[in-house]
Amino acid sequence: MPEPTGVALATEYFRSYSVVGLLALIGVLFVAVAFTAGRLLRPVVPTPEKLLTYECGVDPVGEGWAHTQVRYYVYAFLYVIFAVDSIFLFPWATVFAADGYGATTLVEMFIFLGFLAVGLLYAWKKGVLTWT
Repeated sequence: MPEPTGVALATEYFRSYSVVGLLALIGVLFVAVAFTAGRLLRPVVPTPEKLLTYECGVDPVGEGWAHTQVRYYVYAFLYVIFAVDSIFLFPWATVFAADGYGATTLVEMFIFLGFLAVGLLYAWKKGVLTWT
């Protein structure tokens, strides 16, 4: 069987991507048709009530600017940090069980947990962990 030429290889290469391109085009067309149909079928009756800002059924009163407590974001941020860090413990446990990696991975994990403990101690000293 003869060796395929450069043109034949390029044609086969781009043919495999043409399926992906066709699928992307169909997806874009589907979204465009859905938005166009929605625009054509919906009623357009602007009233002052429809133009008001709406949230939870409460009529807007006062300014649009409101103060938000930062501590809730800090709690969420700390949760994300410790959740992501706990994800790293599972691969470490599998590598720790492998031959020849035990002592090295154990030291690395204690260093990693030390960084986490320092961060938690810093947050505790700053008073971030007190819920008031």
